[in-house]
Amino acid sequence: MGPGEGDDETRTFITQTYQRAEAFLFGRRTYELFAGSWGSIDQMRAHPIGVALNEAPKYVASTTLTAPRWEDTTVLRGDLAAAISELKAKPGGELQVHGSGALTRWLVENDLVDEMTLIVIPVILGQGARLFPETGPDLALDLVESRVDSKGVTIQVYRPAGRPQYATA
Repeated sequence: MGPGEGDDETRTFITQTYQRAEAFLFGRRTYELFAGSWGSIDQMRAHPIGVALNEAPKYVASTTLTAPRWEDTTVLRGDLAAAISELKAKPGGELQVHGSGALTRWLVENDLVDEMTLIVIPVILGQGARLFPETGPDLALDLVESRVDSKGVTIQVYRPAGRPQYATA
């Protein structure tokens, strides 16, 4: 195993997270990446994560995707907040978002996130997209669960808790 890879316990946690999903919500770029891998490559389709992804309904927030090629995919257009609120109101398990940075930022800004799992790999990258924007509203988070694996990978599960209260000097 190379740097930046979690141990067996972390891989099991990630697999079980995917298996727990009732449905998946993606931004267009992540959807196309996943459709071309988990949705297309036999070896990946057979992996427990691939099975979970292929068996569950998939929703894509996109104004440009017209012909989704992955089975059981619905493209969400128009009033995205209303469409996602409707999906969240359905009985059943979790509606999960993986990757999809722009969508995740939009969901946080629109108070549509119930819980977030952050997996931090002990590697510093000198470049790349930020998960959270440099500007925007502050958000308090309540810690639900935290663990660190034998490779130094940390997993934190948080629930949004409104605007933070700052101590005054």
